[in-house]
Amino acid sequence: MAVILAGGKGSRLEPLTRDRAKPAVPFGGAYRIIDFTMSNCLNSGIRKILVLTQYKAMSLDRHINVGWQKYFCRELGEFADVVPPQQRIDENWYQGTADAVYQNIYAIEKEGPAYVLILAGDHIYKMNYRKLLDFHIENGADATVGVLGRSCSEAARQFGVMEVDAHNRVVGFEEKPAAPKPIPGDPEHCLASMGIYLFTARSLFEELCRDATCRRSRHDFGHNIIPSIIGTNRVFAYPFRDENRKTDSYWRDVGTLDAYYEANMDLIHVDPLLNMYDEQWPIRTYQQNLPPPKFVFADPDRRGTALDSLVCPGSILSGGSVARSIVGSRVRINSYAEVSDSIIFSHVEIGRHAKIRRAIIDKGVCIPHGMEIGFDHEQDVQRGFTVTENGVTVIAKAQSMEGIYDGADMPLD
Repeated sequence: MAVILAGGKGSRLEPLTRDRAKPAVPFGGAYRIIDFTMSNCLNSGIRKILVLTQYKAMSLDRHINVGWQKYFCRELGEFADVVPPQQRIDENWYQGTADAVYQNIYAIEKEGPAYVLILAGDHIYKMNYRKLLDFHIENGADATVGVLGRSCSEAARQFGVMEVDAHNRVVGFEEKPAAPKPIPGDPEHCLASMGIYLFTARSLFEELCRDATCRRSRHDFGHNIIPSIIGTNRVFAYPFRDENRKTDSYWRDVGTLDAYYEANMDLIHVDPLLNMYDEQWPIRTYQQNLPPPKFVFADPDRRGTALDSLVCPGSILSGGSVARSIVGSRVRINSYAEVSDSIIFSHVEIGRHAKIRRAIIDKGVCIPHGMEIGFDHEQDVQRGFTVTENGVTVIAKAQSMEGIYDGADMPLD
């Protein structure tokens, strides 16, 4: 059985998470972030899934119910259930990752699984969890943690770091240390936790109940559960085996706006690091019934074009040009508009002669005729937009342009 933790605030992704949970944030035009974890479960043959939600979960709940229920047959004991805080044990919301699972221990025990897989719903990667289970069983493990190699400088204060012996048994664990302990013989790299935990069910239940009685605990798998059982239980580290079928393994934590932007921009390369067209390990999602994208050629000066870009169904490029960008569904880009190096969410309209560069524009935004975004960061900030450390301008969902742009400099047709 899989338990997907999808209740985090995702505050570092604001304003994209201002109205939605982080796992529900669109990715690659047609997908949501959680689709990767859900697809990994489905492709791995795991058909008993609890998705634990908490903050701003309406769009995530709708996405799972509309887009994913068709893959599971309740009569055969299969399900993908979205579970908000039940307050079955106490009146608190989830206090940590372990507490989230503990508060739903009744629902897990009711299914009687032999093994419980704990997953994060906000990472981008492809992984066969069956191989993880085989490794867990072969080693007679009580708990197994998915790990991947990272440079010590990258992992510092960002990841939980493992120490292992020659047989991959975990002998030490620190959550987000300032100075990660390197892999023996490789002083530049360490083993970073992926936030993937596989437990033998009985061991999990015992540790969750023990942790729940500890008042000083943060009730978190990385901070409390894993470090506390290393000396008493058989805990192993499972090296990440990528199903992406590329030279380098692909795993991304899109926890910041710049990381999110770069991960999306990966997709428009000639040979992208993440293969979204892989028929052997498909990434599924909810696809609306929409017409194909349309590119309008009115005259030589008004040509709807898209180069090195992804354009989703229902969108119309009515004489506007797009380069190195991702355009969501039901987007309209009007004549003479220019969009480059940007991510455009669904239901956005970009007016004539508007110019967009290095921007993320959330759902439902209407860009006025002649407006320029991403060219003057000070002006963008004055307009109430977010500008990241790397200079990406972000416009919040359905943000109004009234009062911040008068169109005085609009060019004439």
